[in-house]
Amino acid sequence: MDNFTIVRPEHLNHHGYLFGGVMLKWVDENAWMAASRDFPGRNMVTVGMDACRFRQRVENGSILRFHMSKVRQGTTSVTYNVDVFADAPGAASEYEVFNVTVSFVGLDDKGKPVALADQP
Repeated sequence: MDNFTIVRPEHLNHHGYLFGGVMLKWVDENAWMAASRDFPGRNMVTVGMDACRFRQRVENGSILRFHMSKVRQGTTSVTYNVDVFADAPGAASEYEVFNVTVSFVGLDDKGKPVALADQP
């Protein structure tokens, strides 16, 4: 699954590049959307992010592509790789700027883990 967003001035840090916390927020949201589409009707919540790698800074006006791919599924949890690519203003191609793995767990209405394969 791929999603896109554009980097605007309100997303920048004091050096004039994308703030890392904004990237983490976007990654969590985009990975959650992938998990929610893969497991409709499930209450999916983030339980962890591993191996965050900020590879290059991101300029204002860049278009970001978030690529989510499922890498592991357990009984109650699922993990996605999220690779983020930037297409800087005026660039002819995109380049990788960030990657991470994000894990989610399915919860029932009491907040207890629930099997993902079962229908709600």
